[in-house]
Amino acid sequence: MEENKEIFTYTYSARQQEEVRRILQKYTPPQEDKMELLRRLDKSAQQPGAIAGIALGVCGTLMLGLGMCCTMVWTGVFALGVAVGCTGIAVLALAYPMFLHLTKRRRAQLAPQIEALSRELLGQSPACGRETER
Repeated sequence: MEENKEIFTYTYSARQQEEVRRILQKYTPPQEDKMELLRRLDKSAQQPGAIAGIALGVCGTLMLGLGMCCTMVWTGVFALGVAVGCTGIAVLALAYPMFLHLTKRRRAQLAPQIEALSRELLGQSPACGRETER
């Protein structure tokens, strides 16, 4: 005697499957792939320099504006206004070199991590890509 084992299977439509995936994604912890980690590391190299450069630029702009107010609006503080305005210009001039310096330093710190991750993504051995001296 043969047993009749009928199994009922049902597949959801594409729209329902996508909805199921979206719901499942909410409840599973995010897994960062190596390419996303590489992008995040590359982006984080400029962030400290950008923050410092913008802050320095804003301070310099405010100082320049204060100096202009002293020379054009308020009476009796012309010399002080010129000094404050020139100082503001100097601070503004330092904003971009500060950005470059901090970004260069941060890239040097992240270079080993980024190189190792890049080589892993490219499928190269750690020694591959570097020329050795003979």
